[in-house]
Amino acid sequence: MAQPAIVSKNNSRIGSKSILAEHSTQELYREILTRIGEDPDRDGLQLTPQRVENSMTFLTKGYEEDPTKILRGALFDVAYDEMVIVKDVEMFSLCEHHLLPFFGKVHVAYIPKGKVIGLSKIPRLIEVFARRLQVQERLTRQIADAIQEAVEPQGVGVVIEARHLCMMMRGVEKQHSSTVTSAMVGVFQEQKTRSEFLSLVRERTSTSF
Repeated sequence: MAQPAIVSKNNSRIGSKSILAEHSTQELYREILTRIGEDPDRDGLQLTPQRVENSMTFLTKGYEEDPTKILRGALFDVAYDEMVIVKDVEMFSLCEHHLLPFFGKVHVAYIPKGKVIGLSKIPRLIEVFARRLQVQERLTRQIADAIQEAVEPQGVGVVIEARHLCMMMRGVEKQHSSTVTSAMVGVFQEQKTRSEFLSLVRERTSTSF
C-alpha cells in the first residue's frame, strides 16, 4: 500500500491548528484514495476527489438550512382540527457512524390548532434533517420537534421505515432487514390518537423499498 502523503496516523497538530487545515478537501480525498491502495492519478480517479467533494456538499446541505424558517414561512389560518397526514415521503440520509446511506419512507401527521402547514413544507423539512449526518432515531425526533415548535399544533406523530447500508453491505450483512422508529408528541402520546395514526399509515403503504 502506498505511503501517506499528507498527515501522519497520529493526527499530529501544530499548536491548536490541525495539519489537515492546510490542505483542501480534494487533497484529503486524494489522500484517502492513496491510503486504500489506489492511484488517484489514474484515468478513472483523476476527477473523483472533485466529484466526492461536490457530492458531500449536496448530501450535507441541511446544515445550512433553517427548519423553523421553512415551516413558519408557510403557515395558514384554517379552522381545522382533524389529523393531517403526509406519508410515504422518500428519505435518503447518511449514517454518521460509517458515512453509508440509509433510506426509506417517512410518515408525518399532526393535528392543527388554528394553523396548518403548506403541504410541500413537510417533505422539505424532512430533507433538511436528512441532509445531515444522522442516526434514524434522532432524525425521527428532530422532525417531530421542529413541527411542534414552529406550528404549535395539538400534537405530532412521525414514523420512519428505513434500510441501512451499514447493515446490508458490511457488518451483519442482512439484506432484508429494516428499522422502524417513531416519535409522538402531544395528543399523539394518547393511545387512541396514536393507534389511528399508525392504522392510517399502514393502509395502502408498501414497506418494500
